[in-house]
Amino acid sequence: MTEPLLLTQVDGQTATLTLNRPERRNALSLALLRELLSSLTELGNDSEVRTIVIAANGPAFCAGHDLGEMVERPEEEYRELFETCSQVMQKIRRVPQPVIAKVRGMATAAGCQLVAASDLAVATHQSRFATPGVKIGLFCTTPMVPLVRAIPAKAAMEMLLTGVPISAERAVELGLINRAVSEDELDATVQQYCDAISTTSAMTVRVGKEAFYRQLSMPEPDAYDDAVDVMTCNIVEADAQEGISAFLGKRAPQWTQK
Repeated sequence: MTEPLLLTQVDGQTATLTLNRPERRNALSLALLRELLSSLTELGNDSEVRTIVIAANGPAFCAGHDLGEMVERPEEEYRELFETCSQVMQKIRRVPQPVIAKVRGMATAAGCQLVAASDLAVATHQSRFATPGVKIGLFCTTPMVPLVRAIPAKAAMEMLLTGVPISAERAVELGLINRAVSEDELDATVQQYCDAISTTSAMTVRVGKEAFYRQLSMPEPDAYDDAVDVMTCNIVEADAQEGISAFLGKRAPQWTQK
């Protein structure tokens, strides 16, 4: 039987999506992208899931697009591939739960894009990140979109123009990932993030994540106007009132809103 391209596991309040094409370095075929989009959509509608982890089987996190699908195809097929990939990346930003990339090994091209698009990312010290499309005549234009929103412009251009991989430590310095840890610390570090998020109000996280990405493209005065609206609506919600009361009463809050 053919192995599934994507493995889904829900453990408590954490869902893990595991890329399962280790023989192809977890390259993002159109079929795999479709499965990712479908699974993210389904999990985004599951109020019992508080965090989503994207992981991968094998020695590489993700080698980007499957180049075997990118030779002598009609233009409309290429467009479908890139559009589906872009939909996956935008879905990561739009699901209400924080999405955490758990990176072992290389993350290149659209694989690096997957890391940049995630809300949080943890990698091993041995992990490397690159946008090497320029080396094969195909500029990493779609990976560029979340990359330049995650790290400074000059650093992004360096990665895009040279295709040279950066280390996990450099990725932390630039803000592409949150932490670089040893191999045996990776699972526990990701779980620490999941556990911390699970203690908060799901409603508050949902509202905050949506507002965070919306304000990125706004001029600062408009961002403040939007933030005032969001905080005003947020504070009258039951969970916010409960959280404030719990803090003042020196007790644990009891969240009720999804």
